[in-house]
Amino acid sequence: MNPIQKYLERIRQVVYGGPFLPEWESLAQREVPGWFGEMKFGIFIHWGLYSVAAHGNEWYSRNMYIQEKEEWAYHRRVYGSQDKFGYKDFIPLFTAENFQAEAWVDLAKRAGARYLVPVAEHHDGFQMYRSSLSQWNTWNMGPGRDILGEWRDAALDGGLMFGTSSHRAEHWFFMSHGREFDSDVKEPMKRGDFYWPAMPEPKDHLDFYSHPYPSKEFVEDWMLRTCEIIDQYRPSLLYFDWWVQHKAFAEGLKWIAAYYYNRACQWGQPAAICYKHDAMAFGSGIPELERGSFLQAMPFVWQSDTAIADNSWCYTDHLTYKSVRQILIHLINAVCRNGNLLLNVGPKGDGAIPERDQEILMEIGAWLLVNGEAIYGSRPWRITGEGSTREPEGQFTDSGEIVYTKEDLRFTVKGDSIYVFVLAYPEEGQVTVRSLAAPGGPQYPGDKRIAVFFGRIGSVELLGNPEKPEWKQEKDGLHVKAAVKERILPVVIRVKLL
Repeated sequence: MNPIQKYLERIRQVVYGGPFLPEWESLAQREVPGWFGEMKFGIFIHWGLYSVAAHGNEWYSRNMYIQEKEEWAYHRRVYGSQDKFGYKDFIPLFTAENFQAEAWVDLAKRAGARYLVPVAEHHDGFQMYRSSLSQWNTWNMGPGRDILGEWRDAALDGGLMFGTSSHRAEHWFFMSHGREFDSDVKEPMKRGDFYWPAMPEPKDHLDFYSHPYPSKEFVEDWMLRTCEIIDQYRPSLLYFDWWVQHKAFAEGLKWIAAYYYNRACQWGQPAAICYKHDAMAFGSGIPELERGSFLQAMPFVWQSDTAIADNSWCYTDHLTYKSVRQILIHLINAVCRNGNLLLNVGPKGDGAIPERDQEILMEIGAWLLVNGEAIYGSRPWRITGEGSTREPEGQFTDSGEIVYTKEDLRFTVKGDSIYVFVLAYPEEGQVTVRSLAAPGGPQYPGDKRIAVFFGRIGSVELLGNPEKPEWKQEKDGLHVKAAVKERILPVVIRVKLL
């Protein structure tokens, strides 16, 4: 029995050893780890060969082989023709000489993050970890280091939960355009080769029956690589990118989930899978919403993932950064709707931390240091928010900065306190919270479903603000007045109940 057959047999034994079977009915019995709903904020990290190119975005490996793309011309201008300098030729340049996992973990902690999710393998097929299934990894080539292992050790030593992601499924077609002209992608194509299989790209990435249909050999390789990550790094969170919703991966995904959840039971470790596009049966993992949010509190825990920049998930030479305010409101909107935020950053090609990333993360951390009690361990209140400012819902809707007004409020609750997030604190310092009106007052305007608030308010304060506010509960709302020095970022009012 060869090594692949041995590994497949091991997977089979673990899967049928239970308690979880490769059936959605069984997998849906897996509960979301308690830590996930408490921690609220994590850091996602995209880093790889594409960070050496540092141009376009993390899809550079695909786009440099598409003749209509700007990256194709850029690559030929800077590095030469693709048959002389292909994507694989970035590997010797990927030395990671300035990479220190501990420095990144320290920054994540100072940013207020509670868990870390570095990418194990992106669409380009270069593994950021030590692998026995392919030589194309950071242990055998480039840095000569087990990058994912260093992330894990540093995260756990630093008190962060550790997760990781696989984007391998898309490799089925990701390098295919290199076959359309004279390039290095025309190398021999067999299992284990860097560019293998480079099959034609589907016209619709969300067509989950597209052809050419991913082969049994490729799906098996994807499953083995994922199980290898599970065994070697024992992540508490496993994240899959979008293409696993393709029908070809359906059975393999159930096997991976059963294997992962059973292994986690063996380790005595809570674990969960994040998935997109209903790739998994509802209840068997954590739904993921990319670059977007729901508009109401969901009856299930979910996660929004977005990047610190609007135009790339990795470091490039032309990032369009989000503002700190924009990111914090994204976090608040996720948390008040029963979700988490996974914020992506990207090291430079050499592993160094970009200065602007540091500045943004430190500002987020400073805000959370003051207002974190309204975030961590909180739950949605029965009312998500107030205000008439319209927000988009769904995926890929977070790239624009929304202008909010003083009426735009969000709510969370924890213990004996209701937290009110004022998204645009008024210059005059006067805020009216209509949902906290005295009994007998009008219901929330425009929504007859919301009952009048009957709670007894004991005290009101602004987190981090030394001045005690003036407040009065009347039939048109709770009126709070206090001057604040910093009005650019959201202000949090704590309403403590008797």
